Amino acid sequence: MTSMGKQGIKETNRPYVLIAVMLAMFMGAIEATIVSTAMPAIVGDLGGFSLYSWVFSAYLLMNAVTVLIYGKLSDLFGRKPIITTGIVIFLIGSILCGFSQSMTQLILFRFIQGFGAGAVLPMATTIVGDIYTKEERAKIQGYLSSVWGISAISGPLIGGILVEYVSWRYVFWVNIPLGILAIAGLWIFLHENIEKKKPVIDYTGAVLLVVTVSTLMILLVEGGVRLPWGSWQTVFLLSLAVTGLAAFIYHEMRTPQPMMPFDLWKVRSILVANVVSLTTGIMLIGISSFLPAFVQGVMEKSATVAGFTLTAMSIGWPISATIAGRLLLKAGYFITSLIGGISLMVGAAMFVMMEPSYGPFWAAGGSFFIGVGMGLSSTAFIVSIQSTVEWKVRGIATATNMFMRNLGTTIGAALLGGILNSRLQAYLQKSEADDDLSIDGVNALLSEADRSSLPHGLLQILQEGLTSSLHTVYIVVLIFSVLSFVGILFLPKDRGLKE
Repeated sequence: MTSMGKQGIKETNRPYVLIAVMLAMFMGAIEATIVSTAMPAIVGDLGGFSLYSWVFSAYLLMNAVTVLIYGKLSDLFGRKPIITTGIVIFLIGSILCGFSQSMTQLILFRFIQGFGAGAVLPMATTIVGDIYTKEERAKIQGYLSSVWGISAISGPLIGGILVEYVSWRYVFWVNIPLGILAIAGLWIFLHENIEKKKPVIDYTGAVLLVVTVSTLMILLVEGGVRLPWGSWQTVFLLSLAVTGLAAFIYHEMRTPQPMMPFDLWKVRSILVANVVSLTTGIMLIGISSFLPAFVQGVMEKSATVAGFTLTAMSIGWPISATIAGRLLLKAGYFITSLIGGISLMVGAAMFVMMEPSYGPFWAAGGSFFIGVGMGLSSTAFIVSIQSTVEWKVRGIATATNMFMRNLGTTIGAALLGGILNSRLQAYLQKSEADDDLSIDGVNALLSEADRSSLPHGLLQILQEGLTSSLHTVYIVVLIFSVLSFVGILFLPKDRGLKE
């Protein structure tokens, strides 16, 4: 099926639908860069550095769980009503986030925002898969990825300016006009001819997945910090996570309409793409979540400068994704993904070697290589999957791949946040600082006014502690980059889309 046009009374206007889809994707892309840029300011205002990773984990958890449900619903009811629902919920969450008065409130509202976000990126990508041919998709996916480049330039810049001159609250509200324009464009120009089916939603699978991932997140974030590893609470959470995962797999393999169709995983290219998407998701959140804290807290740079170190990642992503569109046609999925895997390892290695004295340009260089790797690999995976499956399962197939990346970012935010907290706590306890100094003492590093008022000795201890802890985080990121490269080696060899 090359297009949904010429079906029914009205014809889909592909260029305008593409613009609407890109607006929806831009909304999600700018959210990532702006919130990461604003987080040090948010913590400086609301406090609660120990809850830092939960601001990302809450959003990512709901995003990861709902993406599969939205994918299934879109195969039943069409893409347009599902992406519209997701955008509306996302905007409601964004508005509430801007009104947060505490870190706890912000985390709660991020749950709502993530609940809607689960529909946006996978549905936008699936719509493109529906209205363009296999050969066209390789190029169009590159155009779609250029959205990340535009958001890379505008996101950190707008976020930094808002944080410095207005308020961090406005970073959540810039999404509102984007979402409204995207909805209008889709409803005016996208026309689907869907055979209505009785909805069969796998609620049991959804509940089991939420329980499993939530439990695992709590374990990873709080283990060794608030919950000693040998405590009964930790053992209980670990047992619950393992039991929940086993029950989820057992249920999904036996239910007629699973939210996670494991039959798709029998295709080797899809299996590899999904597993590698998990590991690259862990890497992605490890860089984007904590790099601004390092640049502002340790390098003592502004929010705008911290934002632009992430900009480099979002510039590398669309450039490489555009190149990937052409490379896929000539060299194929394997070579394209392999080059991406090498770039991921180079970027991760740069972060491991990074010292505070290297400055923001070194950090930006590492970000750029990570972006290049993500652009090459993710574009290859999506085009490969959409070219392998039929329309009737394309929504859930695309959503499954994005679920794995989202699951990776969810696990990564919790795992790496837990490592950061535990290493920081251990460092502060071993230091000669005040016995009452806790992880939340880092709050002062993220506010320029508070930082300037700290005694030199205490400032040095906090900065060294944050540097040491983040170094451990980046070592873990490097390990996952190596695992990603090894996984890519198992992709089937191919000769390109044009043979």
